[in-house]
Amino acid sequence: MQYWLMKSEPGEVSIDDALTAPQRSVPWTGVRNYQARNFMRDAMKIGDGVLFYHSSCSEPGIAGLAEIASTAYPDETQFDSSSKYFDAKATRENPRWMLVDVRALKKTRLISLAELREQTALAGMQILKRGNRLSITPVTHEEWRHITQHLLK
Repeated sequence: MQYWLMKSEPGEVSIDDALTAPQRSVPWTGVRNYQARNFMRDAMKIGDGVLFYHSSCSEPGIAGLAEIASTAYPDETQFDSSSKYFDAKATRENPRWMLVDVRALKKTRLISLAELREQTALAGMQILKRGNRLSITPVTHEEWRHITQHLLK
């Protein structure tokens, strides 16, 4: 089992939106970074743990726990010319962008970026590295355990 931190703007999809969606599952649309796409396409497995992170908002931070609920499949927004995620180079025969479904498990108290930075056990966490802009980052087993056992107890 692997673990991931997945960022979503609450105006796009929040933990509350995911919890009220059918089967508590939402497609993780709109990823337009090759490394993040490759994580979804090549590394994520059904059942992997997810830290559901709210970004680009007044209080960014971990807002819930989730899991990967599907294998990767083409992101339909790449084919929709009215979508802000449209990609004119993508074709159905050769899609460029993939997504996975994410199933919300529970909403948690918000663990802010500042609180994450205070944890010496999380000093190497990718989201805390300078210049990190990825919307999806791997989380080590030790980081996952520290967050779930110490910050969400």
